Amino acid sequence: MKLKSNLLLLLAAAIWGLAFVAQRVGMDYVGPYTFNGVRFVLGSLSLLPLLFFYKPSSSQAETTGQSYRLDARAGFLAGTVLFIAASLQQIGLIYTTAGKAAFITCLYIVLVPILGIFIKQHIHPWTWGGSLFAVAGLYFLCVKENFSISYGDILELIGAFFWAIHILLIDHFASKVNTLRLAFFQFATCAAFSLAVALWLETITISSLLQASTPILYGGICSVGIAYTLQIVGQKNASPSHAAIILSLETVFAAIGGYLLINEHLGLQEIIGSALMLTGMLLSQLQNLKPGQSESSKPAV
Repeated sequence: MKLKSNLLLLLAAAIWGLAFVAQRVGMDYVGPYTFNGVRFVLGSLSLLPLLFFYKPSSSQAETTGQSYRLDARAGFLAGTVLFIAASLQQIGLIYTTAGKAAFITCLYIVLVPILGIFIKQHIHPWTWGGSLFAVAGLYFLCVKENFSISYGDILELIGAFFWAIHILLIDHFASKVNTLRLAFFQFATCAAFSLAVALWLETITISSLLQASTPILYGGICSVGIAYTLQIVGQKNASPSHAAIILSLETVFAAIGGYLLINEHLGLQEIIGSALMLTGMLLSQLQNLKPGQSESSKPAV
């Protein structure tokens, strides 16, 4: 069962990694807010069958005090942060590559425990070691010969902080609300905000949506709907620490997908930076490999 769970989580990581490519290609035809708005609408709709068929037992509902009102409030808060993070990521992809965006985004693995200092969480030495590797990798990956950093990389870096905040919010609400309803409400909130901004700042046409239909469908149904479900099923028989490590491999899939599908190349300096960042991500998780240790892993996006 553990092998099956690991394979499902690996498939989720592959879907999320390739989603960076889809997001970048999609913006050849539509604006970033339009792309996010439509894909999160599709992601929300893809969860409706699960919401209909999967219902928690009455005892679970009584024990955790679940209610649609509480789920909606939690989903709105998480969805607002998700909107900011997803917008920064999507706009950043206009100015940087899919592979670099994925590596920078996955700094959340290091940032989550560091941000945990503010809520009195203990920081393990492995996390500090991983942070040093990640920062060194970020330098090699993003800083150019003239010591400048691209606009897109800055947006992805800021977005990584909001992804980290989003993870902490999900960790806070996960044991208090219905997981699927939380996902649905946060996706719906993100979709509503994205479409509202898109209607204000961007021009939405049927022809452009049709041209971007393939990446939008992939980003909505596969990245948001299917990968989220795979994560839920996979984590039933996999420890959160192992799940986090496997899911962080989305960075590798994004780099491979960018190279194979849209001819994005990483130079030697960028490859060294990516390797250092991946090392830092894995080091930050080593303390969680002890039996009985629990942690929160990445939510679906």
